[in-house]
Amino acid sequence: MALDPDTLETLIETVAKFVDERLIPLEAQVAAEDKIPDTVISEMAELGLFGLTIPVEYGGLGLNTEEECRIVMELGRAAPAFRSVIGTNNGIGSQGLVLHGTAAQRQHYLPKLASGEITGSFALTEPDAGSDSAAISLKAVADANDFLLSGTKRYITNATRAQLFTVFARTDPDERGSRGISAILVDTSTPGISLGSPNKKMGQQGAHVCDVIFDECRVPQENIIGGSERRNKGFATAMQTLDRGRIHLSALAVGCAKRLINMSVDYATERQQFGRRIAEFQLLQGMLADSKTECYAAESMVLDAARRRDAGKDVNMLASCCKLYTSEMVGRVADRAVQIHGGAGYMEEYAVTRFYRDVRLFRIYEGTSEIQRSIIARRMISNVER
Repeated sequence: MALDPDTLETLIETVAKFVDERLIPLEAQVAAEDKIPDTVISEMAELGLFGLTIPVEYGGLGLNTEEECRIVMELGRAAPAFRSVIGTNNGIGSQGLVLHGTAAQRQHYLPKLASGEITGSFALTEPDAGSDSAAISLKAVADANDFLLSGTKRYITNATRAQLFTVFARTDPDERGSRGISAILVDTSTPGISLGSPNKKMGQQGAHVCDVIFDECRVPQENIIGGSERRNKGFATAMQTLDRGRIHLSALAVGCAKRLINMSVDYATERQQFGRRIAEFQLLQGMLADSKTECYAAESMVLDAARRRDAGKDVNMLASCCKLYTSEMVGRVADRAVQIHGGAGYMEEYAVTRFYRDVRLFRIYEGTSEIQRSIIARRMISNVER
């Protein structure tokens, strides 16, 4: 659903104000404590941020892809950990249900996800199944009307605070590769589930990931997303969910780049060397100009892909183009920002240091840059062969 222009602009302004007045001032505290205050999470829920993409009939805002991207670009100006709190509910934690869930599944879970009452988590990656997500080995063994889930999921975002896992498991052991995988809804309080210790990460403190271990965890077979008709079709659900998720993350990278550029310009116009502002040196101006140009190109790409998706077009290749370019772009912008700050850019008291570490993850999760290149090339070749 597309909002009318005035309503959308009001929403963007509200989120921008929240970012400036509440989130950015808390960044150092969150990084030091590795925790986002519960009060902030409650405020996010009150603003409707947990349900940005969930349809209106289930209590969400029902934003289309372009509208979502514009909001995410604002959230991206704050430390990425804040966006991570609401990210799974709007993306990989809910979109499988939106796309393929049964009427009963949608009615039961989506209103709770939209309100922030529950947090969804996407349990796809395993110790031996990262980029090769079709190599999933977590077993779902049929037992009467149930499945018994056994295996381990790795680096699962928001697992420590989730109430709902979308678990990708092999329901047909005789099928290999992407065939034989189902997407199964699992209440996190179900017996047989345990969590590993939260991983200590390079950056993005406040956003938690850990292993999730399933030991003959009993789940009704009716919990397959979409019901029995979508048994063994979970890989397609995952890939379709990731298309929108990759555009979402691309918008986040643009937001982070904008913040880094603003910090760079502010520092360069204040810092003086050799009797003048360092912003007056041409080599530094070149770094600022390159960052601005690349960020503008990235923003244009993201909004174009979002509009095409909203028009019902296949954006699988374009989503990968966006994810590849924006994640690499923000890494270059962050590196230049540190260089512009000089020695100060290496000090923890400056946000640019934290962002430098935070944005490094963008080139890895929800499909590495190498995987995006592979997807793009395969689609290009298949288009020629048709």
